[in-house]
Amino acid sequence: MTSTMPTTRIVEVRAGILRKNDELARGLRSRFEAAGVFVVNLVSSPGTGKTAFLEWTLTALHQRGVRVAALVGDLETDNDAQRLARSGAPARQINTHGRCHLEAEMIEAHLEGWDLEATDILFVENVGNLVCPASYDLGEALRLVLLSVTEGEDKPLKYPTMFNSADIAMITKSDLAVACEFDREAAEASIASVRPGMPVMACSTRTGAGLDEWLALLDARRHEWAAQRAAARAAGITLAAVAE
Repeated sequence: MTSTMPTTRIVEVRAGILRKNDELARGLRSRFEAAGVFVVNLVSSPGTGKTAFLEWTLTALHQRGVRVAALVGDLETDNDAQRLARSGAPARQINTHGRCHLEAEMIEAHLEGWDLEATDILFVENVGNLVCPASYDLGEALRLVLLSVTEGEDKPLKYPTMFNSADIAMITKSDLAVACEFDREAAEASIASVRPGMPVMACSTRTGAGLDEWLALLDARRHEWAAQRAAARAAGITLAAVAE
């Protein structure tokens, strides 16, 4: 007879794992805040063009003198880290070896030896998955969810937890919208139904459409975070403490 773990026990184990991750994420958030690093967590399903989008972003910011770096998660290979390094920004690969998401512990381990105070923005490219990464806080200041026009307009309805946990939604591969018969209005309605008021943008790394607008919004969010950080420090508290 095959024994199975009771459902209540499974729930308890999962709750314990998430609780540990949240504690580590709080520590990371405090560490990032102290160093003045704005952290962006990129999440999406596989094939949205996440790495191409991040490579363009890193290259553009690096050329503008912004000190950027990236951590990129995949089950295996360091292909994406090599690709992102072409931007001129430091990039490190995190291999999860079967795990479908990044965890705060992985981020902490791969920061070893990195001078955070020499970094303005740290991008974390999560594993391509719209389920597991939604539950794992990585200490980020901003979570960006990407949705490709090739995926269909109802992805937010199918994966509401991920979209509800995000701060900005980016529709990628917009140059293929007509060919894919993508209905942007329907997609935005789906997003609004699970995350009312969340900004929705669209871009194409092939044509460059929408990318300058993305950088402008990123800059605005970063400066808003910096102002909040300065106000918190003046009051003798931290943003991490305020968030709790």
